[in-house]
Parts: sequence; C-alpha cells; structure tokens
Amino acid sequence: MANQADENNLVSARSHAQQLARQRRLELRDLLKELPPCCEPYFRAIADRTQELTRLGYACDLRGFFTYLTQEIPAFRGMAFQDIMPQTLSRLTAEDIERYLEYITYYEHQDRELENHAEGKSRKIAAIRTLLQFWFERGVLEGNVGALVKLPKRREKNIIRLEPDEVANLLDFVEKGDGLTAREKAWHQKTRTRDLAILTTFLGTGIRISELVGLNRVDIDFDVNGLRITRKGGKQAIVYFWVEVQQALKAYLAERANIQALPGHEDALFLSMQRRRITPRAVENLVEKYARHVAPLKPISPHKLRSTYGTTLYRETGDIYLVADVLGHRDVNTTRRHYAALEDERRRAAASAVRLRDSAPEDDSPDEF
Repeated sequence: MANQADENNLVSARSHAQQLARQRRLELRDLLKELPPCCEPYFRAIADRTQELTRLGYACDLRGFFTYLTQEIPAFRGMAFQDIMPQTLSRLTAEDIERYLEYITYYEHQDRELENHAEGKSRKIAAIRTLLQFWFERGVLEGNVGALVKLPKRREKNIIRLEPDEVANLLDFVEKGDGLTAREKAWHQKTRTRDLAILTTFLGTGIRISELVGLNRVDIDFDVNGLRITRKGGKQAIVYFWVEVQQALKAYLAERANIQALPGHEDALFLSMQRRRITPRAVENLVEKYARHVAPLKPISPHKLRSTYGTTLYRETGDIYLVADVLGHRDVNTTRRHYAALEDERRRAAASAVRLRDSAPEDDSPDEF
C-alpha cells in the first residue's frame, strides 16, 4: 500500500469506531444528568483510562444501585438523586451493598424478569467499589466499605466451540442451504455469499464482532491477505487470513460492488438487506440461525466462533503467546485462563513423550483426545 493509501485506510477504518465512541459518549452524558452529583467527578476522573462502553455500563449499574438505595435502604429511602452528595455516601454500609446484590439475583423491572449471576454481580460491585474508592482517596470518605464485600464466586466455564467436523458442516450448510424450506431458500439465495464471507472470516481470523462490523472495503489487502481492524480502545492492527477466507471475501466483494449502500454506509464492507452497515445484533442472529442446524445443542455465537479459531490455532501451534497476540488479548493470562484445559491436554500428552527405558510398556489407557 502507498503511504497516501495507508492514511486514507486508517481514517476510514477508524470512522466507524469513532462514531460508536461518540454515540456512547453522548449516551453517557445524558445518563450522568440522571445520576447523583457524586458520580460526575468520578466519571470525569476515569475517562482517560477506561473505554466508553465500560463507563456506560458503570453508569447504568450505578443508576440501578442508587434507585435501590432510595427505595429500600432506610438511610437513603425517599431521597432525590440530586441530594446524594459525596459526603452522603458515608451513610453506606457493606450490608447495604450485600442486600443489593441479593436483590439483583432475581428481580422484576418494568414487567420484565431480570437475573444477575456471578459475572454480572462482579461488574456491579466494581462500579460501586471504584466510586467509593475515588471519594476515599480524595479524603471525603473515611474508608471504602465496598472493599469489605466479597466478590461472588465465579465458576470456570468450559469453552464452547465447534469441532472441526462441525466447522466443515456449518460452512457446507451455508454454501448449499440443504434442508431449508422453499421460502427459506429464496431468502438464503440473497444472503448466502455475504453470510458465508462473515462466517468464514470469523472462523479464519478470530476477530471480534465489533471488529467485523466495523470493517470497510478498503480494509482488505489481498496482496498480503490481511485485514486492518480496530481493536478495543481504537488501536489499529492487521490480522492475516488464508486462502479460504480470501475466496469467500472476493466472492462477496463481487456482489458488494453492485450494491448501492445508503448515504453514510458507502464504505462499509458488510451490509444488511436494508443497505446499511450490518449491526452486531444482525450478525449474532445469522450465526445462531445457521449454528442451530449443525450444532443444535451448542449455544454458538460470534464469540464462540472466535473461541473455535483460538482453539484451533493453539492446538496447531502450541504457542499461547501467539494466540494471545492474534486474538488481541492485552494480557496473556487472559488467554491462558480461557485455554487452560487445552494446556492441560498438552501437558498430559507430553508425559507420554518421555521414555526412561526401551522396554517400558506401552500406554494402554484410553486416548484423551
């Protein structure tokens, strides 16, 4: 790529990520107008070290927490949000937070039944803890009672992924559409090439759904078989792909060239049937739709396709640092936690590679994998 082309690609690649960041920033501003005055300085302080989506999630969590306090906790009951100043937080106890966590395990809101498991509760505690820590460090509070609340125990989940035969069956199904009704086949003909390109890109690169929907046409370089993507936090990266991804993308681009996208969506690589940049929800729906036909007992999502790629890459290379780098994990320990079971498989396999004596008996135990 020429230098000018590189600059144009960089600006184009960032445009979608910047648009999302701007939208989330505006949503956060609106939400801060609803929150107590003790929140605004805190969010301003963490702005440079957190992402927009994280701050938006924290704001929603704190809104729910303060709503509970003003309705259920005697020291706060009946208070208006605008009356909750930093000093007011000194009334909060660890027991108040524990009661809140018990409440959100299962509750009803606007005629909806809602639940929070360990992961959701941990995020909500994080929002409360960091808010209290902020005012503690500034000398307003004498301590951080949030630190006294133990985090819920999170159970390690097995990685859900497609096996090699399921990957092949999935791509064959998308390509051929066998088993679909006549009505489904008519629709399938309109989206087959696009959907095959999306699934092949997920399975052949391991990119995130946000990275996929943010792709622009100029982000593909077939000279090196690379995709320019925007990682979390706006960092640019190049991920490389093999011939199967290349073929699927070229086939889709041939169709894409004949589609006139709506204004503002001209650069987008993947379009919806409404000729707009495809949304994460639409991508989730199409992945789930196809996966039901080949792996009905597995809740397959775009993230599970990412796990499938990571598993395949690790099994082929045995290099956890390479897997972390390709998947865009900032901390290799994150990767190691996700693929701990595979590392254990490799350690067990290594045990049989060392022979102490030529006459040692062969291992007749069942094959583990």
